[in-house]
Amino acid sequence: MNQLTNAATEKLSPFKELTPEQEKLVSSIIKFTQSHLKENFPAIYTIYGDAGTGKSVVLSNLFERIQRAARQDQESPFFKTQNYFLVNHPEILKVYREIAGPIKELYKKDFTRPTSLINQLDKKHQTIDVAVIDEAHLLLSKADHYNNFYHDNQLVEIIKHAKVVILVFDQYQVLRMKSLWTPERLEKITHQYPHQEYHLHHQFRMTASDSLISWFNHFTDDYELTPLPQDSRKNYDFRIYDDAEEMRQAIVQRNKEVGLSRILSTSGYPSTLDGGKHYINEGRFKLPWDQYNYTVTPWAELPQTINEVGSIYTCQGFDLNYTGIIIGPPISQISGTSKLQINLDKYTDSEAFKKRDDLTDPKEIKALEERMIMNSLNVLFKRGVYGTYIYAHDPLLRSSLVQLFKNAGLNY
Repeated sequence: MNQLTNAATEKLSPFKELTPEQEKLVSSIIKFTQSHLKENFPAIYTIYGDAGTGKSVVLSNLFERIQRAARQDQESPFFKTQNYFLVNHPEILKVYREIAGPIKELYKKDFTRPTSLINQLDKKHQTIDVAVIDEAHLLLSKADHYNNFYHDNQLVEIIKHAKVVILVFDQYQVLRMKSLWTPERLEKITHQYPHQEYHLHHQFRMTASDSLISWFNHFTDDYELTPLPQDSRKNYDFRIYDDAEEMRQAIVQRNKEVGLSRILSTSGYPSTLDGGKHYINEGRFKLPWDQYNYTVTPWAELPQTINEVGSIYTCQGFDLNYTGIIIGPPISQISGTSKLQINLDKYTDSEAFKKRDDLTDPKEIKALEERMIMNSLNVLFKRGVYGTYIYAHDPLLRSSLVQLFKNAGLNY
């Protein structure tokens, strides 16, 4: 088992020690679930939290406890219940199934994609007891015939088939129109039923200071450049580069030293799922996008991917030790100001903005598309555990970022 497998499975292990807050939360969810198992209507428990706040750790621990009781404890309300763990991210699903392999109480088939379970239950006219949903912000909120989903909303369909639904949600990780969610859209569904909610706030993933994380959030939330905090490099390797190739070489060196280091990029460069290689060119820098991963091994776990550029679709949900992030053409700085602008015409992820029948207001559509582009950057900003390096395509933005780095008295 190599470094990333160790890191990914360790992060999501159901036996990872929980904080007192997490332990209390798991106990609360179990109590809530037990109290609603015999009801004739669904109940929903929602956990809100930004990237890195430990949402998946809570779910993994919770699900192992439920399945252990379901399969071993004759005195438990969970005994002989039918429960599934759902995640709409193929790379993360691989990790959960790998974790389940050696654990007696967990079966690989317990972990599945939402569409697979919905179609299976539809066909057999069956229901289940508990559905645990990781990354619920990736659930489809419209039909997607390409993925064999023919209903209007995956969450609605899961609720129809389960007595209790437990989900985690992060509004800043909504990246595609077919998975369009906001807290309001989510609550319009969940609040129809008995429900309970909890908000996680503490950042576990990154060793970065709170002020640097706030700087990342201000960049993507408010579309504005602000001075970098003085403690940007306190216990964290934060760097800004004016040369993408120099940044790549640094990431390769980090990968040699500690592993789990990769180059990542926003959209804005040629990319087509046609089996061919499509390159990102930035001066001396030239690397292909991540290739479609047909193996059971997560993309970032493959040694050769040090020579590829990861996208949000391959890195979302994973911890990396160091990340080199390319801010692509869609995000630029407005001349003479500290404000950023989104160039929708330069966004090359054609799948992201497919039309929805329930969205007709051009201003609303534009705002949502811009929000998704910044969400994708925020996802990238939150991957690096020990270090984040940044390079910007836009010359003005790149120059301003380098100057902010110098003004803060920072260096490599």
